[in-house]
Amino acid sequence: MAHYLDPKNDLIFKRVFGEHKHLCKSLLNSMLPLEASQQIVDLEYQQPELVPEIPALKGSIVDVHCTDNRGRRFIVEMQMYWTDSFKSRVLFNASKAYIKQLDSGKEYKFLQPVYALSFVNETFDSDPAVYYHDYKIVNIENREKQIEGLEFVFIELPKFRPGNRAEKKLYDLWLTFLTQINEGEETVPEALLEEEVTKEAVQYLERSSYKRDELDAYDRYWDVIRTERMYYLDALDEGLKKGMADGVAKGMADGMAKGMAEGDAIGAEKSLKNVILNAKRNKFSIAQIQDITNLSKEKIEEILRDIQ
Repeated sequence: MAHYLDPKNDLIFKRVFGEHKHLCKSLLNSMLPLEASQQIVDLEYQQPELVPEIPALKGSIVDVHCTDNRGRRFIVEMQMYWTDSFKSRVLFNASKAYIKQLDSGKEYKFLQPVYALSFVNETFDSDPAVYYHDYKIVNIENREKQIEGLEFVFIELPKFRPGNRAEKKLYDLWLTFLTQINEGEETVPEALLEEEVTKEAVQYLERSSYKRDELDAYDRYWDVIRTERMYYLDALDEGLKKGMADGVAKGMADGMAKGMAEGDAIGAEKSLKNVILNAKRNKFSIAQIQDITNLSKEKIEEILRDIQ
């Protein structure tokens, strides 16, 4: 029985979509909002543009760059987790691919559009029903008017649920391929084996088709992702704690200043007690509360006993 690898992994994603043009073409045609007359006929792979790395995302971005027979450029990215900086990176990456066309001596009128397709393995939008996000340069008053050149599609993979829509068959199948197969799976959704392109893609997920050094690289990628995520979450946690401490300190200072300005020592003392109580409820240590209030440990413990 076959054992399958996760297609979101760097090694696997590039094996499927970075080495087989017809599979990448199928993915792009099904995912991008292209009219029938705009469908991609043929592709050639390009070297990825060098763009600045986001420190928290060094290893978590997988990308494939290609150009079609019309000269249009396509950037396909798999992003394992989300930060607000990612959209800026995608914008920079696509813009660079757009202006890079001038290096070949073309005039502005011959510049071809750049499409950035980003699969995100986390949710970033609060609407649980919306997972497909299409961004264009449009006129605010009349959105039918568009400046062509750059288009961005972000897809939140965790929100996708397989459907049974004939008109969007390959769209559903490719998203099923990316979301419904995890490492160690022994079976795959039957629908993927009934379509030639996805059936072929599934074959590239079979663990037995990879050499030992490739499997080691596969495992190292997941190690990098786990490590990056740990550092990222630690940074978020540290930022949250600092923000809470700063907010508590500011609230205390404002409250005490107001109380003193009004000549209300009781009000200032009450504000101080509230600050200490809120800090304790948020699991601040006595030492942290000392830093916020500049009170002694004994005084803080006394106030906490009085409050309780």
